[in-house]
Amino acid sequence: MRPLTTYADGVSARENAAPGPSSRLDVGALLAAAEAAAPVEAVDAVADALREMVAAEDVSFLIADFSGDALIRLGHSSAGPSARRAGPETAERVPLAGTAQGRALARQSVEVVEHDGGAWLYAPVTSRGEAVGVLELRVAGRTDEQTVADVAQAGHALAYIVIAGRRYTDLFEWGQRSVPLSLAAEIQHRLLPGSYTCEAGQFTLAAWLEPAGDVGGDTFDFALERDKLFFSITDAMGHTVNAALLATLMIAGIRNGRRRNADLAEQACLADKALGDHAGGSQFVTGQIACIELTTGAATIVNAGHPPPLRLRNGVVDEVPLHADTPFGALANTTFRIQTLPLEPGDRLMFLTDGVLEREAANAGIRGVLEAGRDDHPREAVQHVIQAAMQASGGELGDDATALCLDWHGGPPRERETNAGANVND
Repeated sequence: MRPLTTYADGVSARENAAPGPSSRLDVGALLAAAEAAAPVEAVDAVADALREMVAAEDVSFLIADFSGDALIRLGHSSAGPSARRAGPETAERVPLAGTAQGRALARQSVEVVEHDGGAWLYAPVTSRGEAVGVLELRVAGRTDEQTVADVAQAGHALAYIVIAGRRYTDLFEWGQRSVPLSLAAEIQHRLLPGSYTCEAGQFTLAAWLEPAGDVGGDTFDFALERDKLFFSITDAMGHTVNAALLATLMIAGIRNGRRRNADLAEQACLADKALGDHAGGSQFVTGQIACIELTTGAATIVNAGHPPPLRLRNGVVDEVPLHADTPFGALANTTFRIQTLPLEPGDRLMFLTDGVLEREAANAGIRGVLEAGRDDHPREAVQHVIQAAMQASGGELGDDATALCLDWHGGPPRERETNAGANVND
């Protein structure tokens, strides 16, 4: 279980505790208020409900920026002069490093900052490990355990509201874009899964993609079925729109096979055929497609000309030995080997693209980053790897840098142990 957190005035509260009998928060009413509002007004409806339920003031929602190092406070023309504006909408950048908002997101627990006879509360807005953003509000008077628990639950409910609402509006997507996306980056972004993180009883998975100035065609993907986990990482040759279109064929081929209930070999063949039928003969994609049978823990992988993953086991980092088959789309009628991916409970696997590995030669020190961050959540681990690659390249990537981290906890299939959206076993 998570430890007790002691606040500045000595008040203690169990982080992310479930609402007790005296809870003032009515989650059903909160969801009903959001459902009754227009998608662009759903967060405002939640704020109004929190003002009534827990006497909250100055309620804000901060969404995670695509940069990975900031949050964006969404509002209505009341932000400072540095905020971005689109009509009545405002987007104000709040850095993660060294802030209460950043600590709430990283620790996945409510941060309380006592101030002027009241307190600011910062609650992670999270679903299955996906860091959607932070709920920020102020309350008057002494902050007790129940208020912290109520705000934690409100943050968790808000995650589902935002995830549902962003299907209908570009507001949240606009807020997350601190810099404009090129056409190639727009295509690439649409190929990625709806969440970059997934926590489950047997594993935690997270990925991150940092596009180069000229998008290089990297992608990652995953899908959790009843008894299987599928995931992939790919790197299309070339740059800009051509690379993004190659990546589109690749991901569509994999997903088409997966959604037909095809096994790993057939998924690889369908993706390879999609490239062969619709791309030029000299164009190809390197990549890995993997599957873990959750009932047995057995894992298999197709490696199509891609760098082998790194494995952190018992504090030591080494490469997972894999044979490299021909890249997808390079030759007609390629047969891909189904290789064993050895897994033991406690293993961390880091899958990478060339944009990261090529920078290791320039002293990015990826192995050292993995060793130093062995206790990081995969969500933070992938960002630390990408940050190391960025620093080694002077802040300008020559190729997309993508990392996918899998922590294998092992054991039989089981549910996560959660409270307010956080995994209590972290």
